[in-house]
Order: sequence, then structure tokens, then C-alpha cells
Amino acid sequence: MSVRSKKDVFQSILLTVVMNGVIPLVVYNVLLSYFSSIGALMMATAIPLFDNLYHVIKHRKADAFGLFMLIGFILSLLMLFLGGDEKLILLRESFVTAVMGLIFILSLFFSKPLIYHFAIRFTTNDDPAKKSKFEEGWKVPYFRFVVRLMTGVWGFALLGEAVIKTILVYELSISVFLAVSQVVFYGILGVTIVWTVLYRRYASKRLEEVKKQAAGLYC
Repeated sequence: MSVRSKKDVFQSILLTVVMNGVIPLVVYNVLLSYFSSIGALMMATAIPLFDNLYHVIKHRKADAFGLFMLIGFILSLLMLFLGGDEKLILLRESFVTAVMGLIFILSLFFSKPLIYHFAIRFTTNDDPAKKSKFEEGWKVPYFRFVVRLMTGVWGFALLGEAVIKTILVYELSISVFLAVSQVVFYGILGVTIVWTVLYRRYASKRLEEVKKQAAGLYC
């Protein structure tokens, strides 16, 4: 991937995260001073909803990554309305992380898992030629294996983070947990991202070898 295309992918991811996560959260907190929690929630979630509506109208299909971000955002805010003791309050973020992980894992039972939809959005930049090439790759068994493996790894990583923090919250004091919990979250996230980058590089080279071998059989 060229430096320019990497920059485009990063900008696309950043814009989606800001539009579907950062802006709604900021708007929600600002509107709390003027409206009820439910009213502020409805107006804040309208932003990613309109963003996804625009994508549907423009591209004739739903934006998987945007919808994923929207689900996480809604779950995060809804958890604010739930009561409970201090332990449950500390686990609100982990509940959302667990649900996100389960979504990754459950997507493995569909024709195309979640990572496929994320990748086709951020690596093709809606270029028809790039999209067509990416979709052609799905016909290759090794390509399908790689996408499903990456989806599974992300799913179990997110789910594992929630399980570890659930155990820690009942084993540690609140002050210690607050210090450790972020290390756990960003540690698992960082390791998963590094693995994804390294494995993607390896898989890309391996995929080219598989394609050449397959082409040689038909020569």
C-alpha cells in the first residue's frame, strides 16, 4: 500500500470515529444542560444515524463500520442509565466491549464476517476498481481464512478484555482497579493492533504466492 493510500485509509478511519463516536458524545454532554437525558441521547444519536443514512443513499448499502460504532455508542450511553453498586458501575465499559466482541464472533456465522466489511471500506476508498479486486479476493480460500481469523482474533480479544476486567474488579480495590483497568484495555488493544498489522503483511505476501501457484496450475 502506498504512503498516499495509507494516509487516505487513516483519514477515513479517523473521520468515521469522529463522526460516529466523538461528536455524538460531545453533543450529548452539551445537550444535557438543556434537555433531559433521553432527549439529549436521541439528538446525539441522530448524528451517526444521518451519517449512515447518507452512506446508504450514496452507496446503496449500509455502512458496517458506522453501524458498529453506532451500536457501541448507544450501548455506552444506555449503560449510564443503569444503576448498581460501585463494581457494576466500573464494569459498564467492559459490558460494551463484551458486546462488541460478541458481534465480531457472531459475524463469523454470516457469509462475510465483520472484518471483511471494515476492510472493504477502508482499503478501497469507495473506488469501484479496488472494490472489485477486493471482492474477487473473497473467492480465494486463503483470503477467506485470513479475514475470518482476523475477525475471530478481534472478537476474542475484546471479549477477553471484558472477562479479565470483570475478574479484576472483584479482586482489586477500586483505586487499584482504576489504575490497572486502562493498562489492561490499551494493552490488549495495542497487542491486537500490532498482531493485525504484522499478520496482514505476512498474509498479503502469502496470498500473492497462493495466487501465483493457482495461476501456474492453469497455465
